[in-house]
Parts: sequence; C-alpha cells; structure tokens
Amino acid sequence: MMHTINGLFGFAIGATDGGIGEVTDVYFDDERWTIRYIVVATGRWLHGRKVLISPMSVRGICWDDAVMELSITQQQVRDSPRIDTDKPVSRQHEIAFYNHYGYPNYWEGSNPWGLGMYSLPWVGASAEAALSPPQSIDDVVRRRRFDCEHPTGDCHLRSSNQVIGHEVMATDGPVGTIADFVFNDSNWAIRDAVVATRKWLYGRQVLLPPESIVGVSWSEHEVYLNVTRETVEAGSEYDPELSAVREQEATPDHDHRRCGSLRHHTEDE
Repeated sequence: MMHTINGLFGFAIGATDGGIGEVTDVYFDDERWTIRYIVVATGRWLHGRKVLISPMSVRGICWDDAVMELSITQQQVRDSPRIDTDKPVSRQHEIAFYNHYGYPNYWEGSNPWGLGMYSLPWVGASAEAALSPPQSIDDVVRRRRFDCEHPTGDCHLRSSNQVIGHEVMATDGPVGTIADFVFNDSNWAIRDAVVATRKWLYGRQVLLPPESIVGVSWSEHEVYLNVTRETVEAGSEYDPELSAVREQEATPDHDHRRCGSLRHHTEDE
C-alpha cells in the first residue's frame, strides 16, 4: 500500500519484548529511491538516544493506531552501533550496523535491496546476534575494498526532515517545494515526491516521479529536476483524502487483527 513519509512521524515502535520509542525521521537514498533507515527517538528508555532501524526489521504496521512492530529485541537495539543521526551516515557506520543485525548489504547488487529480493521481515535475521548468518571471507574482503574506494561514505543517503521543504527547481525555473514523499510499505520504495506548487500552479500539490530528480543541494536547499515546469504542472494532483480511502479499501483484514498485538509490544515497561 502507498503511504507518506510524513505519516510515519510519531509512530510508536515496539521490539519483540517491549517499546523502543517513536519515529522522528527517515533516511532514504536518492539513487534507488528506497527508505533505508527509520530514526527512532528512544526517550527515557535509552536516555534520549536516537537509533536507526532498518525496514528489514519491521514485521507489522498498524496504520490506524500508528504502531510499528519489529522482529528484533530491545537488547539488540541497545547494543546497536551508536550513530550520530544529526550528521551524514557514513558507509563505515552502515557496515557496522548491518554486521550487528546480520542483514545483507543493500548497496551490493542491482536490486533495490542488494543481491537478493527484499522480504519482510528479513528471513536471515536472528533474535540472537550470535545466531545471525556468518559472513564469508569474500564478503569481508569486498567490504574492505569498498571502504578504501569510498572513504567518505555514502553521499546518497538523505534525511527526509532536511529534504522536505527544499525548493524544487525545474529546468526553466522554480516550481515549488518538496512537501512529502509517497512510498510503498511492501518494499519501502519511494513512488513519488509530493510537490507543493504554491503560486506557480495555484497552490496545487502534484505527484512527481523520483526519476525526474537529478540532484539535491544541501547548501542551497534545492532539488533539481530534468523536466520543465509544464511537465510538473501536467502531473497527477495529490489528494491525501482519496489516497487514505484507497489504502483503507486495500488493507487486508489480517492487518487489522494484528493491531492488538502491535499495541501490546509497544506498551511502556
């Protein structure tokens, strides 16, 4: 189903044995246009620390109650590598993160989630770090080679909190701002950017395929397109109320039955 990134903010996150915190941001990459990490503020539980959660850890979402259930434990989250979420996430940090959870690297291979097809949750993960799939020598050598070739890390990870609000620049001038992103919760791929056109198109919000975005400038707070204003104007209008109706009609009954279980796992200790 299609949902928005803004719609994730404030979601309660629960591990298999208790609550973790709530969503404050997400990181996505602007090459394969897929959400890579959910940023969770842990509050009192981990003394205000913010942690990264991979979508591979998500095993259920109750959109009506704003609750997300994970397949990992509180201890795994507590022991996860410390990453400063206020700074760009380097590839070295990502490698440490993926090694900790035993997940396959999404940046290896041509598929959106790496060498294999992505499934929810990742079937190779284990609740015990020691039981996670062992890594081959070839994997270790390949990662070390990647570190040497890319010492500054991955420059394609973007914070949604920072990109939302950026000026959108078409090939013939400004056309609006980024208001949100629409993603598919089955594989976490970003389907469209929501552009608020303001005075250029009478305040409409239109959907823009991410393939139209060719670059993002952090310093200038701008997003650059390879299409004209006219092309943006011809885009489908974003209607959040209509989208919500369609999502509700497409939601399987078993998703609603899981809500009670999701709430149970996110209750405060």
